[in-house]
Amino acid sequence: MKWRSTTGAEGARNKTRNKAQELKGQIKEATGRATGNPRLKAQGRADQTKANLKQAAEKIKDAFRLKR
Repeated sequence: MKWRSTTGAEGARNKTRNKAQELKGQIKEATGRATGNPRLKAQGRADQTKANLKQAAEKIKDAFRLKR
């Protein structure tokens, strides 16, 4: 049985995008906190949560990837 998964380069690219989204969320949250904007703060938290879920999915895919 052959598992279909992302290639090494594609997986690395996804991980980089997820980390960038997490950092963007941290910046939004900090800006919202500094300016007293609860909506921006919430958007930042949502971005971070979304990025963390994507990172968890990548780790699960890596764990189930068949070794050659």
